[in-house]
Amino acid sequence: MTAPPFTTSSFLATRRGKLVLALLCAVGFLDFLDTSIVNVALPSIARDLHFSTQNLQWVLSGYIVTYGGFLLLGGRLADLLGRRLILVAGTALFGAASLAGGLAPNSGTLVGARLAEGLGAALMSPAALSILTTRFNYGTDRVKALGIWGAMAGLASVAGVFLGGVLSGGPGWRWVLFVNLPACAVVLIAAFRLLGPDPNHGSQADPSGGRPRLSDFDMVGAVLGTAGMLLLIFALVRAPVDGWGSARTIGELAGAAALLLAFGANEARQQHPLVPPSIFRIRGLPAANAAQVIAMAGFYSVFYFGTLYMQNVLGFSPLRSGAAYVPVALMVTVSAVICTGLIPRAGSRPLMVAGGLIAAGGVYLLSRLPVAGHYWTDLFPGLMIMAFGLGGVFVGVQTAANAGVPPSLAGLASALINASQQLGAALGLAVLSAIAAARTNTLLAAHTARGAALTAGFHQALLVGSVFLVAAAVIALRATNTRGEPTGEITGVLLPDSPANTGEADRNGPPGVSGGRDRAADARGPARWPAR
Repeated sequence: MTAPPFTTSSFLATRRGKLVLALLCAVGFLDFLDTSIVNVALPSIARDLHFSTQNLQWVLSGYIVTYGGFLLLGGRLADLLGRRLILVAGTALFGAASLAGGLAPNSGTLVGARLAEGLGAALMSPAALSILTTRFNYGTDRVKALGIWGAMAGLASVAGVFLGGVLSGGPGWRWVLFVNLPACAVVLIAAFRLLGPDPNHGSQADPSGGRPRLSDFDMVGAVLGTAGMLLLIFALVRAPVDGWGSARTIGELAGAAALLLAFGANEARQQHPLVPPSIFRIRGLPAANAAQVIAMAGFYSVFYFGTLYMQNVLGFSPLRSGAAYVPVALMVTVSAVICTGLIPRAGSRPLMVAGGLIAAGGVYLLSRLPVAGHYWTDLFPGLMIMAFGLGGVFVGVQTAANAGVPPSLAGLASALINASQQLGAALGLAVLSAIAAARTNTLLAAHTARGAALTAGFHQALLVGSVFLVAAAVIALRATNTRGEPTGEITGVLLPDSPANTGEADRNGPPGVSGGRDRAADARGPARWPAR
């Protein structure tokens, strides 16, 4: 495998580097935004397009299903075919689907457009993140870039709820989709102007460094992995409607497990696997992804239940309930900036653990909301505490999950961390909404007032959400405590099953990667690293 050029100066310090980082973070923001922007607009969409209550959820869930289901495929395609190519293709599809959705004359067209949007996002997001991790590889550049990217997940989730309320209460719900069009146009223009071709995009499939051969692509793995992820997320999305104990839910979960097991068996014997097993031997990466799944399950549902509480219990308008999350977005940003500065000194693990525990405390406060509550005294404190903790979780997870990942697998690693976000969101909504609905229905059957019954259901769901965040903090103890060291391949250390690795294991390599020493790296001398 040909190592990428060794970076001896800061790309982030240049004007072009800052523009590239802004472009990549804009892509991440756009993808994360569309997960939540339609939430507040759902009642208006249901009225205009005559959605049934059962089918309305697919305006939100359709995007999550295809986004999460195709992420692994999108990430690997970025590694094999070129990251700029996949980023541009995904952005074009995302923009076209947004236009179709905004013009949708009926419910079926809108759901189809949201499914296509999710596919476009599954191509865009891992391509953008892998460009970020491979372009910003000098000194603290990677820490700063990943810190800003990590903030995008929390910031966009909050901003989506706010913008959804503003747009649906102003020009109309169709603008929650039309707003994507100018953003996509800017991304496409900037991608061609700022991003050059990938220097080693074919190296995984062709040792000569040329374009990958079609015969080398793991088509069986692509089908099994994508089908398994699609079915898993679909089952989680449908479980609250069909019931966790229903034959349909059990069958779908069993089918997803069978497909994913078959996918794992296929990857173990493939010469060119879609997901090389070596990526899971990078120390701390599985723990970082697992922490992300559980943390997202705990916190993402807060916006869902918080919006329902404000609108259905307190009587807030869509615009007012959206505006209630503006301070949350600001706090996530402030926290992310602080935590990015702490990583070179404290490392990523303390931030994930402390952030998870702080966020759990905020969600626990929200689980005690009164029926006749007030925003500033009852909602605001818990939301602010949760937001401050989430900044640490997002920045720490992104840094730890990308530590030690060589550039040749950067797209796949990016897909894994983004897939963990979508899987966590689907899991959290499925489990917590079922808990809330069961408690609410029990109280309604006992003739409890509707507001009190809804609030009691939210109490139980949010309490479990706080437990999820504590569990995420515990899992984070097993993640890599990276301070932003360069990746193994940048410093010349290869993965164990790399075709170029024929040397003995280097025990002194960077944390998270084991493998043979690259003689070219030895000739270059030690990596330059700013003194701390």
